[in-house]
This record gives sequence, structure tokens and C-alpha cells, in this order.
Amino acid sequence: MRLKDKVAVVTGAASGIGNEIAKTYLREGAKIVIADLKLDAAQAAAKEMDPSGKNVIAVAMDVSNEQQVNDGIDQAAKFFGKIDILVSNAGIQTVAPVDQFDFAKWKQLMAIHVDGAFLTTKACLKYMYKQGTGGSIIYMGSVHSKEASKLKAPYVAAKHALEGLAKVVAKEGAEHKVRANVICPGFVRTPLVEKQIPEQAKELGISEDDVVKKVMLKETVDGEFTTVEDVANVALFFAAFETNALTGQSLVVSHGWYMQ
Repeated sequence: MRLKDKVAVVTGAASGIGNEIAKTYLREGAKIVIADLKLDAAQAAAKEMDPSGKNVIAVAMDVSNEQQVNDGIDQAAKFFGKIDILVSNAGIQTVAPVDQFDFAKWKQLMAIHVDGAFLTTKACLKYMYKQGTGGSIIYMGSVHSKEASKLKAPYVAAKHALEGLAKVVAKEGAEHKVRANVICPGFVRTPLVEKQIPEQAKELGISEDDVVKKVMLKETVDGEFTTVEDVANVALFFAAFETNALTGQSLVVSHGWYMQ
């Protein structure tokens, strides 16, 4: 029970990576706040994890909307009495060449990934600083926090930005025992990635099988997708680490796609 009685807010946790992180934290003794754009999906996930409703709650949250973020974090803190962990995981993906990229879609992606990380961090730090017991901020970066790929200009820019934000939060939060770190997964076969396969096949003029083998997994050591369990285990490691010895760092979990 490495997270016994800790309260963790996980954004985008109704499905995919966020959902697996929430389940892992719950097994380790944490109280969970599933924050998701779709309240009905968040409520269904919360009920599945904890039918009693005592250890897992759902809140509606568009992470790019300041009022919704503040209201959701306040609701969570009121229910559980504190906030110990934030996993800023909510995200979307849109692919197109830079010269054809729609500006509205650029702004939407940046708002969810970057503005969302900032707004949820700010809202949670208010409680973490006041509590005086420290905390852990975990950003969901990507191998694209380190590398670039064609067709993903805003995604690559956003994931690079999260590393910079984490380093600043690590420096500012240190005196309050608040740590900030970034998880950088390779391709995880979530609905977000499944959606990209036909999109990239069309843009690159290759088969979907070639997108997987020659684009997504080309640089891995074994041609394997990273799993949600892999990412959740790293999220647990960051959340359970208790000192400032591990802060302002990023950890790549990508089957060797990127080696630091």
C-alpha cells in the first residue's frame, strides 16, 4: 500500500492510460478523483473501480477551462479533505503537415495539453502548499518530449513544453516538498493511437500495417508497443517517491525508442 490514504487527481482517467493509473493507485491505497471531459464516462469508471463511492469519485473537467478546473479540484478537496497527487494526463491528437495545419486545431491541442497542465497544477498547488505535507505532480509527456515526428507539430511542441513546466514547478515547489516529474511513453495502443493509424496511413501514403511497423515502432528495440501497465508502474514510482531527490526529471518508457 505505497499510496495509503493519499488523494490522487487523474485527468483523462475515464479510459486509456489515465484509467490504468487510477486503478493502480487505488490498489496501492489511494483515494482517486477521476477528472474527465465526459462526466458520464468518468462516473461509470468510478463506479466500476469502487461501487461504494467512498474511495473513488468522478468530476467533470474540461482541463482547458479555468473555472471547470478550479471547481473540480475544489470539489475533490472538499470530498477527501486534501490533494496529494496530480496526474496531468488528459490529451488529444491531431495530425497534419505544418503547412496544412488548421490553426484552430493547433490552439485546441495546445490548450488541452499545455494550458490544462498549467491550470490543474495551479489549482492543486493551492492545496499542496497549504497542507504542508508535500505532493507529487506528474505530467504525461511522450517520447515526443524528446524527439520529433512528422505531422505532429503541436503535439511535439506541447510535450516539450511539459518538461519545461515540470522543471519550474520542481524548483518552486521544493520548499513545500512538492515534486514534479514527467513520464514519456512511447506508442501505447490506446484509442488515441488507434485513431492515428489510418490518419497517418492516408497522410503518408502507406498501409496501416506499415504505419505500425515502419513509423510507430521502427525505433524500438523489439517492435513492441508500450502498455498502459508499463506507464502506470512509472506513475506509481513517481507518486510514491517521498523526497526531492527525484524531481524535475523525465523518464522514458518506450521499448528503447529514445535512449538518454
